[in-house]
Amino acid sequence: MIERQDALKSSVWSRFVQEGVLDENRISKRISESWYICRQDGVDPYSGKGEKVLPQNQFLQRKNANGQLLYAALPFIRNLQKFFSHTKSLFLLVDSDGYVLYMDGDSIALEKAGAINFIEGVKWTEKEVGTNAVGTALRTKEPITVIGTEHYAVASHSWGCSSSPIMNEDGQLAGALNISYPLEYGIHEHMLPAVVSAAYAIEQKLLALEKDKELELMRYASPFHFQAPLSLICNENNKVIWLSTPLQKEFSDWHGMTFSEIVKAGYAVIEKHPLYSPTQRNLIGYRICLKKEEPSVKKCAFHSAFRFDGVSGASESFRTAMLQAEKAAGTNITVHLCGETGTGKEIMARSIHLNSSRKDGPFITVNCGIIPKELIASELFGYAGGAFTGAKRQGHKGKFQQAHGGTLFLDEIAEIPQEMQVALLRVLEEKKVVPVGGSKSLPVDVRVITATHRDLRELVRKGVLREDLFYRIFIYAIQLPPLRERIEDLPFFIYHYCRKNNRPVTFSQEVMECLQTYRWPGNIRELQNFLDRLWIEYKNRPPTLEEIQSLLYSIDTPAHQPGSLQLNTLTYREQIEKTKMRNALLAVEGNVTKAAEKLNISRSTFYRKIKKYNL
Repeated sequence: MIERQDALKSSVWSRFVQEGVLDENRISKRISESWYICRQDGVDPYSGKGEKVLPQNQFLQRKNANGQLLYAALPFIRNLQKFFSHTKSLFLLVDSDGYVLYMDGDSIALEKAGAINFIEGVKWTEKEVGTNAVGTALRTKEPITVIGTEHYAVASHSWGCSSSPIMNEDGQLAGALNISYPLEYGIHEHMLPAVVSAAYAIEQKLLALEKDKELELMRYASPFHFQAPLSLICNENNKVIWLSTPLQKEFSDWHGMTFSEIVKAGYAVIEKHPLYSPTQRNLIGYRICLKKEEPSVKKCAFHSAFRFDGVSGASESFRTAMLQAEKAAGTNITVHLCGETGTGKEIMARSIHLNSSRKDGPFITVNCGIIPKELIASELFGYAGGAFTGAKRQGHKGKFQQAHGGTLFLDEIAEIPQEMQVALLRVLEEKKVVPVGGSKSLPVDVRVITATHRDLRELVRKGVLREDLFYRIFIYAIQLPPLRERIEDLPFFIYHYCRKNNRPVTFSQEVMECLQTYRWPGNIRELQNFLDRLWIEYKNRPPTLEEIQSLLYSIDTPAHQPGSLQLNTLTYREQIEKTKMRNALLAVEGNVTKAAEKLNISRSTFYRKIKKYNL
């Protein structure tokens, strides 16, 4: 029976990768969703070997950065190894970015995994190697088992794997736990419950470790209180653990605040001392002395009762947007956020929610641009139990139901396919949803905020967007200005981002002026990528003006070249990869085979990336 099912799945896989056609009745929703995403991202289904492997020094740095996760997880992983020792499996711990921090298990399985570069230090995400339990669990934040040809890439077709995400105390992704095994030894369907249970135990251990650290940090509070009236203690993630009495009086609701939020309210850092655990000797937090900023500095920033988690700065253009957002937060009307990619639309939407009467309700985000049109109905409206093959027996709540009592943020609303626009309009008007496969309408109490970087009026004129839907969502529009139109806020962004990441801010006036003359086509996101690039290159050494200019303009893709990728569309890693490929081609006078060998990349992958980067 297992062989017949595998053959059936193989035919489904072959037809999808060759023709893009998928019979969704024969495959689970999560697998089909992942396949569509992999196809959209250009993942090679005929490969799937791990290509992005960290050098040894970077791997050790990443393990050190995830030391607490490893400390919490390893005892439970070793218990799983003992329990499943007869299954010839591999046992993995993966960080939140998809890098394998730990792998151990059967020696034969390790050898087979090595043949596809499934090793410690490799990045094993959907974008890198296609649908797999690790990458899909990280993306969906849900446990999953992926067997055989349910994997998108052939390299993993002979494997079965079960993964569960691991969340930290703040509900953020800490990593994932995974068991993988060669299918030649059989299918182990009972592994997923064990992985889920172990992941939950690791989460509880992480929570206990955080509480222990908070107790250790509180030991530093009492004697310090008498030395500096404006002082605080925060953990290594900048969460405030203790405030001195004068600061507690100003911030009555300080529990859960971050050090950055305190500073933004008009304070400057005098001293910042690292604090170490007396037992494990690792960094656990900081003791910080503050002072009130001078009135002339305080005038530069926008202050109001509106709590904004981004950077407000000093520009009039963004001040106008903030005032509009503050007005909108006091109402229940539908808001539309306009602005270029990277201008902070999701942060503004979340801020409107947090300042509204719905702040205690959920804030649910949906990126309409990445959901395959075949799945968008069930994603937004949910589905009834048994609505299709692979559906959960109890059904699934869609995003509208998940956001009940709170706010639903529909990002990239312009990408909603026309066949779905009528259904969305009906829900917005009637405040009721009918799940896919269901017959009963369910009331929903949801405040909707939409966003896009496209001109909705132009889309209505072209017939891409329904006019009645336009008037339903374009009630109160807020325009977020691009960074080039609020360039006076650049120092505030740099200060905020560097302080948030514990990096010293040492830019000279001429360097700052140079940065303010650049147009920043990728907006705030591009600025953050540039600051990360700067940190990797120079660490604590202040860069010169020439070095700043070199990094700023090092990767120059002419805008007039047809089909070329613009700078702001590439991630920093992609920019680095493009530069390495170009240099390798130059070094071997354009010989692709030699260039691919030089970078240890397969020739087919090298050709695909040549096309991607327009080299």
